[in-house]
Amino acid sequence: MASYDVIFLGGGPAGYVGALRCAQLGLSTAVVEREGLGGTCVLWGCIPAKALLESASLANKVRHAAEFGVNVAGEVGFDYNVAMKRSRGVSNQNSKGVEFLFKRSKIAWIKGTGRLVKGTGSAAASVAVKGMDGKEEKHEAKKAVVIATGSRVRGLPQIGLELNKTTVISSDEALILEKAPKSVAIVGAGAIGCEFADVFNAFGSQVHLLEVLPTILPLEDADCSAELQRAFKKRKINVTTGAKISNVKVGKDSVSMTVEAQGAKEDLKVDQVLVAAGRSPNVEDIGLKEVGVQLTDRGFIKVDTATYQTSVNGVYAIGDVIGAPMLAHKGSREGHILAELLAGVHTHPLNYGNIPNATYCHPEVASIGLTEQQCKEKKLDYKVGKFPFSANGRARTSGETEGFVKIIRDAKYGEILGAHIVGAHATELIHELAVARENEFTVEEIELAIHAHPTLSEAVAEAVLDSMGKILHA
Repeated sequence: MASYDVIFLGGGPAGYVGALRCAQLGLSTAVVEREGLGGTCVLWGCIPAKALLESASLANKVRHAAEFGVNVAGEVGFDYNVAMKRSRGVSNQNSKGVEFLFKRSKIAWIKGTGRLVKGTGSAAASVAVKGMDGKEEKHEAKKAVVIATGSRVRGLPQIGLELNKTTVISSDEALILEKAPKSVAIVGAGAIGCEFADVFNAFGSQVHLLEVLPTILPLEDADCSAELQRAFKKRKINVTTGAKISNVKVGKDSVSMTVEAQGAKEDLKVDQVLVAAGRSPNVEDIGLKEVGVQLTDRGFIKVDTATYQTSVNGVYAIGDVIGAPMLAHKGSREGHILAELLAGVHTHPLNYGNIPNATYCHPEVASIGLTEQQCKEKKLDYKVGKFPFSANGRARTSGETEGFVKIIRDAKYGEILGAHIVGAHATELIHELAVARENEFTVEEIELAIHAHPTLSEAVAEAVLDSMGKILHA
């Protein structure tokens, strides 16, 4: 048995960032993780997927190289297997980086599967860990056990799409395919679905993107969803919204189904189906019921969001297991804040209304704050400013003129209610607005900041000007 101040169950973005901050603040810290450090984000999500998207971006740029005066000699080939292996290499490098940080910070990595058990003596809580050798040992936490076990992809067994890892796959299997399928149906057009539609299209797959809701990226502003859908259709990605799927038949080499939308029916047969319709929290078999940790009606761990305390003293939870938004950067900040709470130092609570969303397909989509529809529902008095990248000099030089910047401001005081970007590097540009909102800057204050010319960021400044009725370049 070993004793630590804090033990984290899970080494993903929430757990490992929380552990690093705990160690930095002088708390003896351990992390229980059976797989490599970094969690789903580093091993099976954010990092390898974005590496594949970079390959997809390069493939599309090569197709248009002649427009830039670059003639690629000979036949150009696109090899998904090579791109996949590169993405795995990037993923492993990031995981090793976290491992190095643990060693430097003297954080114990307990390799195995952990579950909560009742604490004894002065321990706040305890965990039992089944090691890779099958043996079980108990570890005590003097201050806290933090549940950061993350989430997993869920299938859609209710319509016959249960994951079988061959013809019906999740993003996990997509990340290790040796070749892109000739045809693929992607069920779910959120961030993951749109990103893999981009990747498979770039590597030559016939892509059918199916979404049950009226728009793709349904959480984004309607203008952004419509713009991305136009861009996808231009690339011959078949997009169907308001889709109802039935008559699913899963075979060894293909999947067939009937897709109904807008009153029309289509029989669809594809090599593979990628289910990208959401995630479920990893709350099973970790001792929650045994120690009395309560769940919400939706199956997430119930916490006090000011402290991340569960219904059991000494047991805390952060990240995907406590609910939406299920984003790596949200979990990381929760880990950072909880570490400071446990160490008794001053901290700032997380502003859940100012967490950026980012989708890394091409064109990229990013947002912060309220959508225009949400402003209408709240009956706010607002004004909209918009600027197209087609009018931006830097976008023209790079040939990336799709999309726009949209700013929604309070009509009276100029407060930035929401910001929405579709276009190249949108996921980088959004942070100017994130900083502005966090510090309660008005549109007038953003307009006062000089934006270098020529840059894509000028589109932000122009959208701000448009919201004030002073646009110059459109």
